[in-house]
Amino acid sequence: MLRVSNIKIDIDDSIELVRKKLCKKLKIRDGEIKYYSIYKESIDARKKNEKISLVYTVDVKVNNEKRLMKFKPKDCVEIKTNKYRDIKVGSEELEHRPVIIGSGPAGLFAALLLTQRGYSPILLERGADVDTRTKDIDDFWKNSKLKANSNVQFGEGGAGTFSDGKLTTRLKDIRCEKVLSEFINFGAPEDIQYSHKPHVGTDILKGVIKNMREEMINLGAEVRFNSQVTDIQIEDGKLVAVVINDKEVLPTQHVILAIGHSARDTYRSLYKNGVEMEQKPFAMGARIEHPQEMINKTQYGKFADHPKLGAADYRLTAHADNGRSVYTFCMCPGGSVIASASSEGHLVTNGMSEHARDLENANSGLLVNIETSDFESDSPLAGIEYQEKYEKLAYELGGKNYNAPAQLVGDFLEGKASTSIKSVKGSYQPGLTMTDLSNCLPDFVVEAMRDGIVKLDHKLHGFAMEDAVLTGIETRSSSPIRIKRDSETLESVNTKNLYPCGEGAGYAGGIVTAAVDGIKCAEKIIEKFSPRNI
Repeated sequence: MLRVSNIKIDIDDSIELVRKKLCKKLKIRDGEIKYYSIYKESIDARKKNEKISLVYTVDVKVNNEKRLMKFKPKDCVEIKTNKYRDIKVGSEELEHRPVIIGSGPAGLFAALLLTQRGYSPILLERGADVDTRTKDIDDFWKNSKLKANSNVQFGEGGAGTFSDGKLTTRLKDIRCEKVLSEFINFGAPEDIQYSHKPHVGTDILKGVIKNMREEMINLGAEVRFNSQVTDIQIEDGKLVAVVINDKEVLPTQHVILAIGHSARDTYRSLYKNGVEMEQKPFAMGARIEHPQEMINKTQYGKFADHPKLGAADYRLTAHADNGRSVYTFCMCPGGSVIASASSEGHLVTNGMSEHARDLENANSGLLVNIETSDFESDSPLAGIEYQEKYEKLAYELGGKNYNAPAQLVGDFLEGKASTSIKSVKGSYQPGLTMTDLSNCLPDFVVEAMRDGIVKLDHKLHGFAMEDAVLTGIETRSSSPIRIKRDSETLESVNTKNLYPCGEGAGYAGGIVTAAVDGIKCAEKIIEKFSPRNI
């Protein structure tokens, strides 16, 4: 298999031209191609007021590959495969079915792989199925009625379901191919396989997740909602059972722990049981909201309304004068800022887009790095406590009713409270309370954000727009804890049979990386044990 990069066509050209340019680049006839697929598509908008190009990388098999590699065509490398391959099944016996805790991307893909290989896992989710969860979230956004185990953080699909469904990753791992292929198999758009910034959208992702669940059940898995693991049982350094809803004891030999970054009660229970964990840096800030039309024009110039481009996005970083990193995170083109609290008396925001990305505003997290030295104790749980402190301040500043504290960017830069919304209409529901965000963020975060906004405006003109809206606060971009695991077995370093997994355990950052980590943990069970006796 050859991977050929840097095949460029004009934005108005037909995609069929890619194959013709590939033949020209390799100096072969079309008939010599045995296999051809697009691996990656990206946009070259460096000359946005003159032309915009689409740039492709393709995978191809040809009749005389050795001759091509001998002369080493430009931008051409040899790869072994572009498809995920199943690993060999082990021979040891399993007494009990594997258990997966959490149905975010790490848990779902761990459960899917185990199901496909005949292990009939049990998937435990503390929250509700995605349809019930959607109704509960709508009720929260409209009426401020928060359900502790059915919200943006908890429930089928995990936190990523109510986001943009972004599948962008820098991870170079063949398992990424399986993740994208399975998403497509269960209903995601086919272009996620090659798009430079693939996304599914919350509206489509809900259906994809349901299809995955139905397939797993048909193949022998058990999926249990409203089933929170409230305790674990350990004997001789090995996990032997999990306790569900403080009542049911479920024996098991292997548990994949994919709890997500917001299961604070579970973290505390694991810590109480002696599972080894450590502090981990995270980030904090607010959501920044601009008109999508302005972002489109800034990014694409005179091509801003071209149908092949859609809503423009951005990814920006800056180094603040106080030494902190400032960066945009989880940018949601044509989306909205959403209420993402998961516990009473705390306020958290996130961003969400549907597949069309056709709403009026663009939003992104504007975050500042938080180091473990900023925490107020040496406890592994200190990062959670740090998050909770500022989430409580945000809740109080917003009015103690889940309205979010917000401030215009111009006022934020001048250090004065905002009193009203202007040209940019904030999208957060239940509502906004215009105020001064410095009252619910650490001083060094505010200082870095102010400096960062000005510096980022040099990279994306309009970023410091006075009427742009900052909505606070965002604290859940990543877990503040890492549950320590062995690098070879992926088991907890001091609790055998427990596989800390995904973003919540500190080993992933995003849907694809979490899903890949779930696959890795499932593989460790597959390569050691046989499903024959389950």
